[in-house]
Amino acid sequence: MKSDLKFIAVVFVIVGVLDRTSVVNGGQFKGDYSKLSGIIIPGFASTQLRAWSILDCPYSPLDFNPLDLVWLDTTKCLSAMNCWLKCMMLDPYNQTDHPECKSRPDSGLSAITELDPGYITGPLSSVWKEWIKWCIEFGIEANAILAVPYDWRLSPSKLEERDLYFHKLKLTFETALKHRGGPSIVFAHSLGNNVFRYFLEWLKLEIAPKKYIQWLDDHIHAYFAVGSPLLGSVQTVEATLSGSTFGLPVPEGTARLMFNSFGSSLWMTPFSEYCQSENVYSKHFSTGRKKKHNIYHCDDLEYRLNYSGFPTNIINIEIPSVVEAYPSFGDELQANLSNMECGVPTQLSFNAREIADGTFFKAIEDYDPDSKRLLYQLDKLYHGDPVLNPLTPWERPPLKNIFCIYGVDSRTEVGYYFAPSGKPYPDNWIMTDVVYEFEGSLYTRSGNLIEGNPGAASGDETVPYNSLSYCKNWLGPKVNITRTPQSEHDGEDVQVHSDVEHQIGADIIPNMTRSPRVKYITYYEDSESLPGQRTAVWEIDKANHRNIVRSPILMRELWLEMWHDIHPDKKSKFVTKAKRGPLRDEDCYWDYGKARCAWAEYCEYRYVFGDVHLGQSCRVKSSSADLLLKYV
Repeated sequence: MKSDLKFIAVVFVIVGVLDRTSVVNGGQFKGDYSKLSGIIIPGFASTQLRAWSILDCPYSPLDFNPLDLVWLDTTKCLSAMNCWLKCMMLDPYNQTDHPECKSRPDSGLSAITELDPGYITGPLSSVWKEWIKWCIEFGIEANAILAVPYDWRLSPSKLEERDLYFHKLKLTFETALKHRGGPSIVFAHSLGNNVFRYFLEWLKLEIAPKKYIQWLDDHIHAYFAVGSPLLGSVQTVEATLSGSTFGLPVPEGTARLMFNSFGSSLWMTPFSEYCQSENVYSKHFSTGRKKKHNIYHCDDLEYRLNYSGFPTNIINIEIPSVVEAYPSFGDELQANLSNMECGVPTQLSFNAREIADGTFFKAIEDYDPDSKRLLYQLDKLYHGDPVLNPLTPWERPPLKNIFCIYGVDSRTEVGYYFAPSGKPYPDNWIMTDVVYEFEGSLYTRSGNLIEGNPGAASGDETVPYNSLSYCKNWLGPKVNITRTPQSEHDGEDVQVHSDVEHQIGADIIPNMTRSPRVKYITYYEDSESLPGQRTAVWEIDKANHRNIVRSPILMRELWLEMWHDIHPDKKSKFVTKAKRGPLRDEDCYWDYGKARCAWAEYCEYRYVFGDVHLGQSCRVKSSSADLLLKYV
């Protein structure tokens, strides 16, 4: 987790509806949009929390009253930090509120557009504001956009136990169907995909097995999974040891205390793609159990391959000395400890499996007070979850249309080196080095290359590539691959490879050329392997994990795909990639070389009072809706 809210994780349930004949820029879009709806659910740190208590803050003129903004009110965070923390932190064991203050998620669109509204803080904390503006520009009615926020501090089981969240989400789908007569489109970002996955599993316990698939077909038309940490994110481990400040001027130790009190802090823990939760493989969690919990079972690949499918070991940590033997948490770790000399610091390394099963936290339990709490949360809220162990690989959900979208080719953290800092808890660990993946290599913060298993590409600055691209396993044995420039283009530099062989469990690496100055989108599409279902993976060059939801490139592709899906005259399974022209006035600009508006087929010069430069007067032609027929 990074300080600029990179770990924002959102599944929103937006219900967006267009009239049967919608008008945009004076033109008409042909198609039955009256039944189109969608669902958005806000995720980690991307929904406002408001106070539900009266709290007097001593030595500060700012108190907390009911409905006061808590997350995110930077003024109170700075001037009344102790009070603010009381309203933010939860009991790490039972996930209850502080006795003096409780917070609850806000509701409505205002809860998700800007976390801290204001002239300066608003743009810095903007999440879904640009998305809402895009929807309005394309004719989506105000009463058709629904946000369903939730308390992103809670684990999935606590969301249902305290707030009946998944019951309410089910009702939202059913209300949308009854209101509009058609299924919804789910748009999920980062942790929101984990929320949606849990909902699908929870739904199996609420609906008769014979009616489950029919319910999904009736209520969900398409699922857009954006920036999904399908195998977790290593930045979660960093936050548990040294804290994540979310860009706020708070000490890292304080941020660590707050983050580790959230039950959701372990929801994004990295885990092995080779381990399931049917049988026992960890002595640590199997010894002395009285209840039957979901326990991992790993296949042979976990032990034959290094690093649990990740590029390198996730944590390398110095243990100051041996205090006692640890006979209960695995033979591998016991062998490591047996080589340690008393009083001599020894470095231990842990892969994704050893973090997800608790071996790592057990190893540092004598040196870190948080480990006991984290072990409790891991066992109780995740491995012991009655619906699903979220720290297991996700098979393709049985939905008609799935689009997995993520950014690639950014420098992304994949491993850390920690050592004792000599300071008291919670500042007792210091990060000594970081391992990054970038352009097919692994290197440290100091620039040294290291050995490992780097992927063909790197991640999106927050989630590693192997975790993002795990959804390629959802594609079938034959895949069509298309690579196009992200910007508007007339068909140049478009590369298409059809019926590419795909071995399940292996990455698909297209043999295509790249111009070093061009950012591309690579589409992997399969509409044949599963009858009646489509699966697509979009890789967007240099798309940042947080900002991808505000990307006009993503919104353009999303809109065209949805428009193509609904159009009665569509001629292909997916929208064509052969050409991309401007769709909005903002996409038009002045071509000084030709002394006219660029993209003359789409744009024209049309001055409006208040325009201050030529490019501002370039606008989409009133007949641009007719040009969309080229995308059918």
